[in-house]
Amino acid sequence: MHAADFFNPAKVIDLTHSFDAATIYWPTEKGFQWEKEVWGKTEKGYFYASAKFASAEHGGTHIDSPLHFAEGKQSVDQLTIQQLIGPAVVIDVSAACAKNPDYVASPEDIAGWEKAHGRIPAGSIVLFRTGWGAHWKDRKRYMGTDKPGDVAGLHFPGIAPASAEVLLQRRIRSVGIDTASIDYGQSKDFLVHRTLYGAGLYGLENIADLEKLPATGATLIALPMKIAGGTGAPVRIIAILP
Repeated sequence: MHAADFFNPAKVIDLTHSFDAATIYWPTEKGFQWEKEVWGKTEKGYFYASAKFASAEHGGTHIDSPLHFAEGKQSVDQLTIQQLIGPAVVIDVSAACAKNPDYVASPEDIAGWEKAHGRIPAGSIVLFRTGWGAHWKDRKRYMGTDKPGDVAGLHFPGIAPASAEVLLQRRIRSVGIDTASIDYGQSKDFLVHRTLYGAGLYGLENIADLEKLPATGATLIALPMKIAGGTGAPVRIIAILP
């Protein structure tokens, strides 16, 4: 039996940015480090390649485990496969974000989605499309600053704390966004992180190509590196289109 008998490979979308020296990390982090160790022909005449990498947990397309902002909650390795797969809900706030880099997705944005598509189903993975993925190759545009350590200069959209409360009422599985953080760049208290992760949810950040997903109907699969005790990890996110 072929894989195509189970699903159509043409309907699988990769929502993950590649990791390399240009990958965007928080301004206080070193970024992704990759170094060739052995690369070329061996004495026996065949090609052999091996390299090493180092990375902070929170950078590039990655997962935040609940432990990231909630003491005693699940670490990356404790998240179940069932938690990491779910129906995708895509709330498009890109028009508002294009006018305001500090925009936060509001309860009214959620209400607008529900007016068009019905109440957000329990167990959904709710994704906010800000349009910021289009700026991924431009660190200054994407983050608001390209200066190392410049946390004060961060400007990018996020989710309003009041929206986090609404999402908890919907009993969703997790939340994701195509920016560097579910809290907007100028946040000082990270209340969205604290609210959602304190309730046992996890987050997905720096998601790629959200414009390829419909508002409803896709299935999201987010499989992170299984770091024991991890507060976060690089994650390969895919979606299966309806």
